[in-house]
Amino acid sequence: MITMNPLEIEGIIFTATRVELPKTNLLIISNDIGYIMCKALDVDIFNEGSLADRHVIAGRAAGVRTIDELLHAPLEKITDASTAYGWEEGMIGKDALMKIA
Repeated sequence: MITMNPLEIEGIIFTATRVELPKTNLLIISNDIGYIMCKALDVDIFNEGSLADRHVIAGRAAGVRTIDELLHAPLEKITDASTAYGWEEGMIGKDALMKIA
């Protein structure tokens, strides 16, 4: 099942997406500029090889099971392109999202 809901953070609307997969869930919080996600996806693909030219703004957090945990978890990995928005590894998800609001 896939659920998508609006998520308000400090008056800014993002989209919270949850994809239920066997034995795990994919969690994403996004807007038109970028997104943060759980560790179920790999950001390295956007830094290396043929996808690097897309300049995807994305960060990944580990060990999260809910959208709320994703908001408050430190990003363990970010794309190279996200540094243009002031993102840094270790930054809390909510803080990263506010930089692309």
